[in-house]
Amino acid sequence: MSRIGKLPVAVPAGVDVAVNDTQVNVKGALGALSLNLNPLVKIENKAGSLTFVPVDESREANAMSGTLRQLVNNMVNGVSKGFEKKLSLIGVGYKAQAQGAKLNLNVGFSHPVVIDMPAGIKVETPTPTEIVIKGADRQTVGQIAAEVRAVRPPEPYKGKGIRYADEKVVIKETKKK
Repeated sequence: MSRIGKLPVAVPAGVDVAVNDTQVNVKGALGALSLNLNPLVKIENKAGSLTFVPVDESREANAMSGTLRQLVNNMVNGVSKGFEKKLSLIGVGYKAQAQGAKLNLNVGFSHPVVIDMPAGIKVETPTPTEIVIKGADRQTVGQIAAEVRAVRPPEPYKGKGIRYADEKVVIKETKKK
């Protein structure tokens, strides 16, 4: 059996988990998330912890038990603590501004780039060169952060662009005469 799939998911106080035949619903302080279940995995709710058991001994059921366990763990963590991604803008005149559910980026184009945030995602700009994306759904937070970064990815010669706060950009050496 999968090593990750063997670990139970602890459900903290204030988080409600409802498991039925086809879905897992998780409700907490930061929102509600749902996930469709795979028929190869059975979920058991025992005294505030969830265990994931493969239905048979197939390789697919084993792999899916670990995958489903991690997805549900991310849902529980998301509705209790939330997830966030930090991005930084490097470049002269590059700035970002959050306006409600929109993010305005001025990153060297002749026009500002406006990105709409989906429901459940909040965006903040503590300084004009920092962006913080927060939400309960880990996959959506990561996807939005990747879309914002894709507007102007860091280039390899000067390092200008939008990058994750913990990202290291390897600067190439320029052409020598």
